Amino acid sequence: MLMPREVLTPDALAMLQTIERTGSFAAAARAMNVVPSALTYRVRQIEDALDVLLFDRRSRQARLTEAGAELLREGGRLLADIDAVANRVKRVATGWEAQFTIAVDSIINRVTVMELCEAFFAMNPPTRLKLRDETLSGTLEALTSGQADLAFAGMGVESGSSAGLQRENIGEVRFIFAVAPHHPLAGEAEPLSDELIRRHRAVAIADSNPRGAGITTGLLPGQDVFTVTSLAAKLDAQVRGMGAGFLPVCLAQPYVDSGRLVVKAVERTERQVQISYVWLKRERSEPGRALQWWLEQLKRPVTRRALLGERSGVGI
Repeated sequence: MLMPREVLTPDALAMLQTIERTGSFAAAARAMNVVPSALTYRVRQIEDALDVLLFDRRSRQARLTEAGAELLREGGRLLADIDAVANRVKRVATGWEAQFTIAVDSIINRVTVMELCEAFFAMNPPTRLKLRDETLSGTLEALTSGQADLAFAGMGVESGSSAGLQRENIGEVRFIFAVAPHHPLAGEAEPLSDELIRRHRAVAIADSNPRGAGITTGLLPGQDVFTVTSLAAKLDAQVRGMGAGFLPVCLAQPYVDSGRLVVKAVERTERQVQISYVWLKRERSEPGRALQWWLEQLKRPVTRRALLGERSGVGI
């Protein structure tokens, strides 16, 4: 019998991903240009080596068992690690990263990020650029797990929380408690107590961290919650009166000025979040040229202010 390390090759893991993605052995065989019997044989080899069933064969669809799903989750990380090794090799040879990924917290001004991307592409570098939309602790997790090279993060950034973690402050973002004019809390006397706020639905952003419970902020025990996936969706929900909650001043102010949101004073301490850009410093390795370029841009105060939405344009 073959040993697990003999059958769990990158090709085998990619094959399992194809079966799961296409939904059947036959469809996967067509996608891989092999006969179905060959695919079935390879899967049975893996199952025999691991002494588990990876697919439930009681239906016509190729449905993963719990063991199969776990193997794919871990296998995906292994394949990502292999890709990361290949990228590092290319970076050593050329000085430019083959791909440069930036994890961007939802609080960061997207217009400014795109302007920076435009300036980067204007140099015609050999590096492919990738942006990841993240929220709360998911932003830093993307960096520390090796899925990003640079992160614009607001929550969960602590000096020394990971080996080699480098951090520079961008600035602080102040939050205000805001509701729509037709929301019941709009007419209540200030400051609003936690007990009063607890009786009304809160709008919260889901933490994008796939591991652990993630971070929850601004919610009260027992409070009804409407969870959305982005800061833009949270703003929209609050403007519609679907719930209440804290919003960054830079994002909410135009809606306050136009009367579509009402700011309410609350008893609890005013929220302020420190925004930082974070990267990993590799020992015995100079930063790639793409990372060097981004770090150079982020030294500029005008760029930092623009990332927080304090003005449009980065002045590049």
